[in-house]
Amino acid sequence: MRIATRPFTTLIATMAGCAAMMVAPGTALAQPNYPARPVTIIVPAPAGGGIDLIARVVGEKLSVKLGQPFVVENRPGASNNLGTAMLANAKPDGYTIGIVGGSHNINKFLFKNLGWDPEKSFEPIVYTHEIPLVFAAYPKLPVKTVPELVTWMKANPAEAKVATSGRGSAQEMAAEMFRMVSGAPVLLVPYKGSSAAHPDLIAGRTVLYIDTISAIQEQVKSGNVRALAVSTRKRSKALPNVPTAEEQGLKGYDANTNGGFLAPAGTPKEIVAKLNAEINAALKLPEVRAKLEAAGIEVQGGTPQEYAALIKSDLAKWGKVVKEAAIQPE
Repeated sequence: MRIATRPFTTLIATMAGCAAMMVAPGTALAQPNYPARPVTIIVPAPAGGGIDLIARVVGEKLSVKLGQPFVVENRPGASNNLGTAMLANAKPDGYTIGIVGGSHNINKFLFKNLGWDPEKSFEPIVYTHEIPLVFAAYPKLPVKTVPELVTWMKANPAEAKVATSGRGSAQEMAAEMFRMVSGAPVLLVPYKGSSAAHPDLIAGRTVLYIDTISAIQEQVKSGNVRALAVSTRKRSKALPNVPTAEEQGLKGYDANTNGGFLAPAGTPKEIVAKLNAEINAALKLPEVRAKLEAAGIEVQGGTPQEYAALIKSDLAKWGKVVKEAAIQPE
């Protein structure tokens, strides 16, 4: 009796098809010629801000190097949650990535139904930036240091009005951390961003605004506000003569807005590794560093694992601040 046989090549094709069917649902397969078409970079904030600038400067270099457009798509709204949710729910094939800022590691504690998790919903690609904040005081306030500010606030609690940029902002969290570490009475006054908060600070209707260095440095240089301290543990390259808050006695004070590029969870590791290498290379270019540092952005870099560790540590830090401030999620 003769047994029918299939050609060897047919057998291999059949086995390959079966293997493909065994790939877990929703898992994207790596593409050897990635990218083969345009890539969207979601920015969950308006145009003109820090992460928007990074996305555009880095995206331009990626477009040239990889031969496909990297197109920035601004999706602001809902304290950056709208665009971040879009990124979390995008197809994990490498053709939609995003960049996030400081609110990414804060909003988990401020909103009940985000629709995404800062760790589980994403694949970290690379940590791109840190933006220090500046303790910017009303210039006619009789203080020149952080200890003097704390003393003045304790003596004038009804006037200790501190501007913030609204719920979940780095400015709000920095102010809450200041209250927690210093014991100063703080009356938070929310505004819709830096440009809305600056006029009242300059006029003395608020006495302090812990604002990003990129947004406030021109007001500092023009003398419209007085820089008492920077919020990070190291002095800023943009304002090297301004001491840190920790140098002035606020032990453990370390606040900034930071972030980096993320991809939806399930994006192939090979694509994440390729993007990591290319973005790191772009961040090392002198013209990229010069443009970002001029805006007060301190360029970072590193591995996906290092960025994942930073997200985890930031979540622990801000979770503690939110708990001690007794802030209730919406």
